Amino acid sequence: MKVDIRVPVGLPVPETADFIAECEAAGFDGVGVHDHQHSGRDVFLTLALAAERTSRLTLYPATSNPVTRHTMVLASLAHSLEEVAPHRVRLTVAPGYLAVGNIGRPRATVAAMRQAVLTIRSLLKGEPVEFNGVATRLRNLSDPPTPVFMTAAGPRMVELAGEVADGALLLVGLHPKAVAAARQRLEAGAARSGRSLENFQTIFITPTTVSHDGTAARRFPQQRFRPDQPYLKYPSDSNLFWLRQAGIDLADDFAPEDISDERAAEICDAFGLFGTPEECLNRLQRARDESGINHVFIFPTHTLEGGYDMPRHEVEVFGNTIIPGLAG
Repeated sequence: MKVDIRVPVGLPVPETADFIAECEAAGFDGVGVHDHQHSGRDVFLTLALAAERTSRLTLYPATSNPVTRHTMVLASLAHSLEEVAPHRVRLTVAPGYLAVGNIGRPRATVAAMRQAVLTIRSLLKGEPVEFNGVATRLRNLSDPPTPVFMTAAGPRMVELAGEVADGALLLVGLHPKAVAAARQRLEAGAARSGRSLENFQTIFITPTTVSHDGTAARRFPQQRFRPDQPYLKYPSDSNLFWLRQAGIDLADDFAPEDISDERAAEICDAFGLFGTPEECLNRLQRARDESGINHVFIFPTHTLEGGYDMPRHEVEVFGNTIIPGLAG
């Protein structure tokens, strides 16, 4: 099983690049860095510097969007990073959440995402595209082109990923029924465009709270991302859709403080990794055995205020216990 981890630009860019090198030393396979322009630190500059400090990690923004960055700019950035770290780059795009909200713009629609992904893939392959009546193309290319992934949470976005992208980061949980439902959505999208998913890569975004107090770690469904938003609705209500696929039906207007400890533990088991290091290792092994999951993206849980804290504890625990346990 491959294990990637989300790293924020929570430190000055050179220090974040050094931290990413520590992730490689801990045994992670990839690192995704958020694309938050309001942080005052650029994700692609950070990834380029991290590429100079690493030799094996796959590096990518987690996640860019076509609202704050033009598709031509995204294609150019992806190719530029590919020249720095050949065959170690993927571009991920999504409708946007905090990045677009911080400039007062709505998330990209399904139609806008379809056009964006198709345009970026065409540009990276050297094909001409048209912007506002002007035909253009990238002058320099990589062979093979940088793969373009979609980060998808809602069922329509999951279908779209299967239709147009090279791969997907899916936020659907780890429950076998939810995973099966998501894969069916990917297949439906692929059927729409008449293609096979034989070489399609799927990475499962895995919310994670690992603690030596497993009971405390499983209280996350009872918490809020920010005062007006339960954590189970971050980044969207789509989390409730996938929990329902797993047989856990929460009301749309649920109050997190009303969730019992028993129900919280059930949600945690379906949604991600919550517990002691040994419990999290066991949950990943079950996900591999039950659903054939072979690639996860560890997403440390956090509140809005804690979104830029570096995941030092997670890197230590995964490096010392979980990654060696998966290999064994």
